[in-house]
Amino acid sequence: MTENNQPTNTEETPIVADTASVASSAASVAPSTTDRAPRFGSRAPGSRGARPPRAGGSDRRGGPKREPRAKPEFDQKIIDIRRVTRVSSGGRRFSFAVSLVAGDKKGKVGVGTGKGGDTALAVEKAAKNAKKNMITVSTTKSHSIPHEVFAKFSSARVHMMPAPGKGVVAGSSVRDVIDLAGIKDITAKIRSGSKNKLNNARVAIEALKQLKKARPSSHRSNATNTAK
Repeated sequence: MTENNQPTNTEETPIVADTASVASSAASVAPSTTDRAPRFGSRAPGSRGARPPRAGGSDRRGGPKREPRAKPEFDQKIIDIRRVTRVSSGGRRFSFAVSLVAGDKKGKVGVGTGKGGDTALAVEKAAKNAKKNMITVSTTKSHSIPHEVFAKFSSARVHMMPAPGKGVVAGSSVRDVIDLAGIKDITAKIRSGSKNKLNNARVAIEALKQLKKARPSSHRSNATNTAK
């Protein structure tokens, strides 16, 4: 009885050997963590499915790089824009009227107006009109005005004076004309109560037309006379 109840190890030994071999074979078949493919974005350039490198002169979509826009010859400043309504038999028709100042900040400045069915067309017409009516301002070496001037246009009046070291002291659309003309160290005072920006800009143009270049020869002759 005791011999029959004793367990025998002859059947358990091969079972242990089989489980070990199965585990080793499973480990060899399963991929290791180092062999796994990296996530999208960290793939090697030569691997399958990797993102192709961008060309040196291409944008995000792979097309040719856009060329930078050319800088316009004259700077523009819109001083007034309004919508005009015209009543006809077919109903109301709307258009836009634009007034702007154009200049190169080097002595050339002009005021123009334009009308169109949309704002872009009106601005384009006003810019062409401003270039057509452009003037060249006589300034000193310090980019100031040589003497004091007073001008009148319609109901607008302006008084301009040179002001060394004070910068530009002006308001309304008169300041826009002075800035786009490239004038510095000037004081401009509107002597009228007009709030019309177009008239104020045009009276500033009329005042700048009156400027005359300083004559260095006259100063030299005065200096020689005083020395004598």
